[in-house]
This record gives sequence, structure tokens and C-alpha cells, in this order.
Amino acid sequence: MNTIVRYFDRVLLLTAAAIVSLVLGWSAQAASDTANLERPQTGVQTAVCGKRSALLTTLGGKFAEQTISMGLAGNGTVVEVLSSEDGTWSILMTAPNGVSCLLAAGDYWQQLPKQEAELTL
Repeated sequence: MNTIVRYFDRVLLLTAAAIVSLVLGWSAQAASDTANLERPQTGVQTAVCGKRSALLTTLGGKFAEQTISMGLAGNGTVVEVLSSEDGTWSILMTAPNGVSCLLAAGDYWQQLPKQEAELTL
């Protein structure tokens, strides 16, 4: 039960992050060019948005990142986690209308080993 609660906490957190990103950066940046995409710095910023294919091409080319996991939120938003062998990572959100936004990015990504859940009745 504890594992299920933690899973739903993560889903809620990612959904909240997606909504905040929509509110902050959805407007004029949806049509912006992603050719000059740089790794976001810490602090409050507007989201980098554009076509999903352009963002994936840039993240793959500049940082060698590939999608390692993804999920579908209740509102139809797709959330993807990308990472590279060098440890860089990005979280990308794609709305049902096709617009994608880079929510977060950083370094030192670590893939943790899968752990079996203990079920008690």
C-alpha cells in the first residue's frame, strides 16, 4: 500500500509541474525556435517550448539524451524522462495539442535498480 501511495504522490507532483509549466510558458514560446536550446539554470524561468521532434533532436544531438521512461497524465499530457550515459537528464511534457515543453534538466542522473514491492494482506 505504501508503494502505491508513493506512486500516486509522484504522479500528482508531475501533474502539478505540468500545470505550472502550462501557466508560465505556454504562450508565445510555443512557436519559438529551439536551435539555441541551452541547459536551464536554477531559479525561476519560463519553459522552453516547441515541437516535440525539434526538442528531441536538440536534446539528442547536444546532450545525447534518449527517452528512458514516459507516462500519460489524466489530462492527456505525456511526460517523458530523457537521460544520457554522461548523466545529463531532462523532463519533457507534451500536451494533447502537440506542443512540448522542457520542464526541468540537470546532471548526475542515476538509474536505480528495480526493487520488488512487498505485499502484505
